[in-house]
Amino acid sequence: MIRVLTITLFFTLCLYDQSSSSDIVQNAFNSNVSLEETRLSAKHGNPEAQFVLGTIYDNGQGVPQDYKKAAKWYRLSAEQGYSKAQYNLGWMYSNGKGVPQNYKKAITWYRLSAEQGLSNAQYNLGTMYDNGKGVPQDYKEAFNWYRLSAEQGDAEAQFFLGTMYKNGQGVPQDYKETAKWYRLSAEQGYSKAQYNLGWLYYHGKGVPQDDFAAIKWCRLSAEQGLSNAQYNLGSMYFNGNGLPLDYKEAFKWYRLSAEQGLSNAQNDLGMMYYHGKGVPQDYKEAFKWYRLSAEQGHSIAQYNLGMLYYQGQGVLKDYKEAIKWYRLSAEQGLSKAQYNLGMLYYHGKGVPQDYKEAFKWYRLSAEQGLANSQNNFGLMYYNGQAAPQDYKEAIKWFSLSAEQGYSDAQYNLGLMYYSGHGVQQDYKEAIKWYRLSAEQGLSNAQNKLGMMYYHGKGVPQDDKEATKWFRLSAKQGSSNAKYNLGLMYYSGPMQPWDDVLLRQRSTKRLKEGN
Repeated sequence: MIRVLTITLFFTLCLYDQSSSSDIVQNAFNSNVSLEETRLSAKHGNPEAQFVLGTIYDNGQGVPQDYKKAAKWYRLSAEQGYSKAQYNLGWMYSNGKGVPQNYKKAITWYRLSAEQGLSNAQYNLGTMYDNGKGVPQDYKEAFNWYRLSAEQGDAEAQFFLGTMYKNGQGVPQDYKETAKWYRLSAEQGYSKAQYNLGWLYYHGKGVPQDDFAAIKWCRLSAEQGLSNAQYNLGSMYFNGNGLPLDYKEAFKWYRLSAEQGLSNAQNDLGMMYYHGKGVPQDYKEAFKWYRLSAEQGHSIAQYNLGMLYYQGQGVLKDYKEAIKWYRLSAEQGLSKAQYNLGMLYYHGKGVPQDYKEAFKWYRLSAEQGLANSQNNFGLMYYNGQAAPQDYKEAIKWFSLSAEQGYSDAQYNLGLMYYSGHGVQQDYKEAIKWYRLSAEQGLSNAQNKLGMMYYHGKGVPQDDKEATKWFRLSAKQGSSNAKYNLGLMYYSGPMQPWDDVLLRQRSTKRLKEGN
């Protein structure tokens, strides 16, 4: 019987595979050797019988399970130098089974067993040094013991030895050695090694880059149920990366991973339900999976959950809950959540209106480069909200946003150049930014661009261009553009001889909007 204690995701301590001792027990019973005869032999000091009797009590084979008695017989055998008993006694101390938990004593017995060459003891001694349990953390010692076990063919030791080469712990980083040991482990069917070997092929680390090999090893691991591999395989199908784009297959693998509790998979499964990819659109299911992921602290899922509460999709609209989840996400540094939190404070939705809080969250998001936040942060400087009015700061943030192609910021930057606020007045620059915004379809920018052509500011006067941009803005419902377009039709095409007179008459009536 093999017993495993999980310490971390990729760190396990295992009780010695007692198949050999089980064979001894089985053979003893087949030979009509009774438990009492085994006990008698153990009492006479036979270390192997003592070990077997320990396993009988440890596993509850024909007797009530009793860890204290198991530990007693393991100790008697171990004190005679029986390596398997030393190993199991170390495990009992490591896990507090039948004896008080004591990592230092566990180390003592593991070491005695490991020095006799028992691979499981060497592996567990390596994990103790790797994680600083019972001894100061020492990667070099961990490496040495993992290597001794790995060279005997222990798949987990091979995996951890590969990981130490990958991370440069206790040994110089060496991806070729990483690949070598991962492969040896993977070929024995160890799922974590298969997954990590796939990662090496995907990134071309220590092996030639090979999508086919990456997919092969990832799939082998996924089919064994490793949640990270299932998630990555789902992502490959979702993005068409190395595999044909297939939302149904992506959904299948995401679900398998999500059902094991992987937060990334839960979030992405929620996303597939939200958008109806690979499955009928279902906001309630999206809400369910976003919540499961969000409760594990996944910042994107927290943001997505906040969005569902804000919009009332799959759940009743609730601004306070939206605020709660946006805040959790924002505090982890997600810029979109910081922006949305700033918006809610600015408009007083779910919280009292608070420009200082809005200013704080816009700044955090803007400093990460989110164009929306940079624009809104600039507006707060422009309007003097939560900070003294500062046109130069407004220009700075409008520019950062505009250069990313954000149409509102391009329009606002055009206004600043037009008015000369925070910058020298420059109609040509105003035209440049109005045009970039207008070409993205912002109706205010289209109306302003029409005005510039109508007045000939920064461009030659051109009624046709003015009419074109007024019309585009008017089609989007701009009342100012509709008025200006109507005025153009009312006035008719300009003639050179009446240009001055008509301009004097009509300029006062044109509406720029805001």
